[in-house]
Amino acid sequence: MNPSKPSILLALALVSYENRKQSEPAAPALPTYITKLAVDFPERNTRHPEQLQAATDWIAQKLETHAPDSVTRQDYQAAGLKCSNIELSLTGKKQPDEIIVIGSHYDSVPGSPGANDNGSGIAALLYLAQHFSQQAPFEQTLRFVAFTNEEPPHFQTTKMGSIVYAKRCALKSESILAMLSLETMGDYTDAPKSQKYPPLVAALYPEASNFLAIVTNPDSKTLCATVKEHFQSHSALPIESAVFPPALFPQSGWSDHWAFWKERYPGLMITDTITCPSARRTSSTTQDSPRQSKASSA
Repeated sequence: MNPSKPSILLALALVSYENRKQSEPAAPALPTYITKLAVDFPERNTRHPEQLQAATDWIAQKLETHAPDSVTRQDYQAAGLKCSNIELSLTGKKQPDEIIVIGSHYDSVPGSPGANDNGSGIAALLYLAQHFSQQAPFEQTLRFVAFTNEEPPHFQTTKMGSIVYAKRCALKSESILAMLSLETMGDYTDAPKSQKYPPLVAALYPEASNFLAIVTNPDSKTLCATVKEHFQSHSALPIESAVFPPALFPQSGWSDHWAFWKERYPGLMITDTITCPSARRTSSTTQDSPRQSKASSA
C-alpha cells in the first residue's frame, strides 16, 4: 500500500480545523456530542440495552444527516440482544475498492457514563464524517464506523463489534489500506509528572499528560510514521508514537484496531494514553478540557 494515502486524510482534517471558515459548523459541537452520550445514554452496554439501543439510533441519525443514503447498520447478536455497528461509507471515485476505515466504539464500560472512553472518540468520528462528507468524493473509499461492544465482557471476543466487522471485511476479501481507531482522546493536563508509564517505556515519553499518542504494532510501523509526520506538519498539538509488539505491551492492542490486526490489516490507535494513567482522568465525567476540540479534530 501507499502509506501516504490515509495520512493525507488526517492532514486534511487538521487543516480543516486550523483554517475552516467562520460559518462552517465543526469543533463547537464536540462537547455537545460528548455530553449527549454521557448524560442521555450514560451506560451504553449490554447490561443496559435500552441505553445502548438509544445511543445506536442517535449516532445513526447524526451520520444520516451528512449522507442519508450512505449509512448502514451491521446487526448481530450478543448477550441475547441485537447489537449494531453503524457505517457511513463514501465511495471513492478512482480506487473505490481501496478502503480506509476510521472508527471508534460507542459503548461504555460498566459503571461509567463513558465521556472520555469513548464519547470523545465518537465526537471526533462524527466531526470527521461531517467534514469529509462535504468534501467527497475522494480517490479511495472512506468508511466511518461506530463500533459496539468494545468494552468488557465482549472485549477481544467474537462478540466485539469491530471483530464482527473486520471478519466480514476479510470474508469479502476487501482491501483495507488502513484502520484508524479514535480511542479516549479527551484528557489533557500540563501538570509536571502527571503521566505515568510502565518501567519498560518510562524513559521514552513526556512526563506531562498533554499529548496524543499514535499506538500500533511493528507490522503497521510505516503507517504510524507517516501519519505522525503529516500530523506534525499541520498541527501544533504534541503527538507521540509507540510501536510495540502486543506480546510485550498488551496495551498497544486495547482498542478496535486490534480486530483488524487479527485479519492482517494495518491499523493504529490515536489516544490520550489512557492505558498509561495520569493523575487525572475524565472517562467517568462529562467535563471537557479546552484542547478537546483540537484533539478530536486531529
